Amino acid sequence: MTKLATFEAYGALIEPATLKIERLLPGPIERVWAYLTQSELRRQWLASGPMEMKVGAPFELVWRNNELTNPPGQRPAGFSDEHRMESQITELDPPHKLAFAWGKTGGVSFELKMAGDEVLLTVIHRRITDRATMLMIGAGWHMHLDVLVARATGKEPEPYWDGWSRLRQEYDRRLPA
Repeated sequence: MTKLATFEAYGALIEPATLKIERLLPGPIERVWAYLTQSELRRQWLASGPMEMKVGAPFELVWRNNELTNPPGQRPAGFSDEHRMESQITELDPPHKLAFAWGKTGGVSFELKMAGDEVLLTVIHRRITDRATMLMIGAGWHMHLDVLVARATGKEPEPYWDGWSRLRQEYDRRLPA
């Protein structure tokens, strides 16, 4: 790993309603791009759903977090087996940037840059509506990206829900009230 591997693993607020989180992944950049854009690869770490690669194209993301790890861990109360969200691509620059609407309330961008033989993935989630949502989103992106790193490096990730619950508490301590 390069020096970049030591950067802060936790997401940080870069504006009051904007969270930024980064991860290093093994290259090449096209491999990481495939994990973002191809439904079968994306479902292994985040959510499934085919995407037409053009600005303005609508798509649906389907989360099944119980299927991300085996075992899945203890799912917190209030979370269902499946979650769906309608979205739309807002920016596209293959294989460097993908951005889309986050339902009707926010937006997410993924930027990829080469860092030696690794790829720096930067995720920015904008227009997060309140602190409770910020804690859920921070823990969610953190854990989903940890699963992605594990998948991309051939390692076994920790149980998704146990990691999410631990991280939600940590984000509660780290993010301003």
